[in-house]
Amino acid sequence: MKLFSQIESMGHEQVVYCSDKESGLKAIIAIHNTTLGPALGGTRLLPYEKEDEALNDVLRLSRGMTYKAACAGLALGGGKAVIIADPNQKSEAMFRSYGRFVESLNGRYITAEDMNTNVANMDYIRLETRYVTGVSAGFGGSGDPSIMTAKGVLYGIEASIKYRIGKNDLQGVKIAVQGIGAVGKHLCKMLHEKGAKLFITDIDDNKLKQAHSLYNATIVTEAELYSLDVDVYAPCARGSILNSSTIGRLKAKVVAGCANNQLEDEEKHAKNLKDNKILYAPDYVINAGGLINVANELTGYNLEKVESEVARIANTLESIFIEADKLSLTTQEAAKRFAEKRIQSVANLKIMSSFNHSAIGNIIK
Repeated sequence: MKLFSQIESMGHEQVVYCSDKESGLKAIIAIHNTTLGPALGGTRLLPYEKEDEALNDVLRLSRGMTYKAACAGLALGGGKAVIIADPNQKSEAMFRSYGRFVESLNGRYITAEDMNTNVANMDYIRLETRYVTGVSAGFGGSGDPSIMTAKGVLYGIEASIKYRIGKNDLQGVKIAVQGIGAVGKHLCKMLHEKGAKLFITDIDDNKLKQAHSLYNATIVTEAELYSLDVDVYAPCARGSILNSSTIGRLKAKVVAGCANNQLEDEEKHAKNLKDNKILYAPDYVINAGGLINVANELTGYNLEKVESEVARIANTLESIFIEADKLSLTTQEAAKRFAEKRIQSVANLKIMSSFNHSAIGNIIK
């Protein structure tokens, strides 16, 4: 019963376990909330050491997607999936098998790229189901959404710097970027073009050398990164990176990055940041650019519309910062209230609509 109590405590609607011995597929799909629309969220592929870790990850990620879609103003719910595998084990058969499981949900869940999955993998899934986004142009898609994720994070960093220290640009602003992956590499390029001074770390030395060469970025170790005297700390790698061990070492005035589930304990560590006078840009608000991008594929992709919606991330963050200060909340609490208010308002509309239809039916009878 531990499984059901965990699902119920986090408010999930459905969790699906997927297994296919022939292709080696082991996956979990979590649908958190579909009040605003079908659940959309990427498929993450990692060699989780324990199945409990995979379950905990997919439950947290899918809940974050609910709030992300709500804060971004999208008519979508929150879902996520994880495939338990080594990235070197990826195959067409694995993704096509997974695609059949997605298809079996009849549109309640729509998938996309995430960590260790890419456009080519989505194209394999598309051979089995239409409920996938982030596919190649050959399937009518927009391709890799990570550029839009990075652009949204850039806008969020600009809004955070303006709110925290009153500076209207990033010229000379010192930013520590942790993780030079699919999003991090684009973010570094954009920050460099804005005149920011970059400090970078990653487990891949080749990525670090390339970023150093292209953007004059200073390479540091992960241990050094937290205590750097910088304006912004941008976590762009793994989750749970803001915890009791790291927060006390931060000298940054702002935390704003693309990583999901940055807070190890959402309540406790959001308060730690607030108490340390560090402005936190909630991850599911600032990193919504990729979701906005793939969501637009569902209604007919329009780049100008996507750009406009991604730019609004800055306005949403500013509203959350103001609300947090006004009510003496953490920014995490303010973001959650922002999302839940929209979800509840739509839920109320559905209840009213159901009531009206019932009443009309009784009158006709």
